[in-house]
Amino acid sequence: MAKDVKCEVNNCKYWAEGNRCIAENIYVVSHTGKSASNVKETDCQTFEPSV
Repeated sequence: MAKDVKCEVNNCKYWAEGNRCIAENIYVVSHTGKSASNVKETDCQTFEPSV
């Protein structure tokens, strides 16, 4: 399991200094079903806008 998850979306409520993701769980989905061929076919569904 990854010890350090990076995120550059600084308007996400789970974004922390140093581009770290501090979400307890991370949910990534594929646009093409159960598999993906490249990064462009995926999204982080954990994103929530910061207030």
